Order: sequence, then structure tokens, then C-alpha cells
Amino acid sequence: MGENRRRWVNTTHDWSALVDHGHLADVRVHRERYAPGGLVHLVLEVVAYANDEAEASGRTGRCAVTLFRDGSVAVADDGRGTETRLDEDGRPVRKPVMATKDLRFFDGPPSAHLPNGAPRRGMSIVAALSEWLTHTNRRRAGSWTQRYANGVPVTGLVTIGEDGTTGTTVRFLPCAAARPRKPVTPAELRGFAAGFPHVDVLFVTA
Repeated sequence: MGENRRRWVNTTHDWSALVDHGHLADVRVHRERYAPGGLVHLVLEVVAYANDEAEASGRTGRCAVTLFRDGSVAVADDGRGTETRLDEDGRPVRKPVMATKDLRFFDGPPSAHLPNGAPRRGMSIVAALSEWLTHTNRRRAGSWTQRYANGVPVTGLVTIGEDGTTGTTVRFLPCAAARPRKPVTPAELRGFAAGFPHVDVLFVTA
């Protein structure tokens, strides 16, 4: 069994609510404010989390960014996997990084910037501005995947089989307004890699 959720300490996100509909709606209304440049900005938001993971682990991590022909993007890292806790009934609860605001970046003036020069806002920006998104995390204590539409979960946490690895994979299809007129290439993204000193980033197409 786990611990009563009321006792959980908030760090980057508020564990008490799994979805903040008002926040997600605000992001969609003010897309240019939160994701200037559309797709490229969204990719950088996800890679920033992989960089955080590697920094917290005290090592250089690996992160692969795959650009698919259908316009979707997958970002996979080899970190610890998104934090997941067991509630008082023993049910897994994943930190609500996709559907609630990142407290570090919304409780005051911009405190961090991405390599494109824009303020960092967090993963919820990516989810809110994606037609669909799948969030898969592999941890030592279990692995789960979940699907979202416009930032809102459309499935619960689905347990998946272990493969001996840990890490987080986020694949998303940006909404039409966030898609570039021409496909983004790995070459366009490589120039931002130096802005993530704790991960080696590989950009590929599939």
C-alpha cells in the first residue's frame, strides 16, 4: 500500500489535481505567448525535462528526438522515468506533468529560458497544444503509458511490460496551429542541442 495523497509534498507540480482544465484552456488561447515558434518550441520543452533528469542523476544522459512523416515527434530519454507514487489504495499515480502547470514556471516572472530564448513553461504546454500525446514512463518499480487529447487524459495509466530499461518517452502530434508550414529537419534542431548540457541529444527522422 502507499501513502495518503493528502500528505504528498508538491515539488514541480500539484499532486492534488490530475487535470487543470483552466490552465490547459489558457495555453490554447494564448498559444503564441506560451509556445512561440510552434513545433520547435514544443520539442525544446520536452528535451528540457530530459536534461533535468540527467542533471538530477549527476550524469550525462541520452535523449533521442525522432521526427515522423505524419508530423508527430517522439522524445525519448534514459532517465529514471516520470515520478510515480502509490496512493493509499495501492494505485499508481503519476506526477501530473502533462495536464497541470509546472509550479516553477508559472508562479512569478519567467525564471528559466529555453535555447530558443523563449521562457520555459513546462510539459503541459506540449500536451495542451497537441491533438494527441502519449506519455510512457519506465521506472524500477513499474512502467505505464497514458494517452491525452489536447492535454486532457483520455485513458488511465495503462501498465506495460518491463524491458529492463528506465526513462520517459513522449510522442505528440502538434495541433494544426503549432505545425510549421514546412517539415522541421534534424539539422534545424541540432543547433539547440548545446543548450542542454546534461544530455547528448540525437535528432533523426523516421
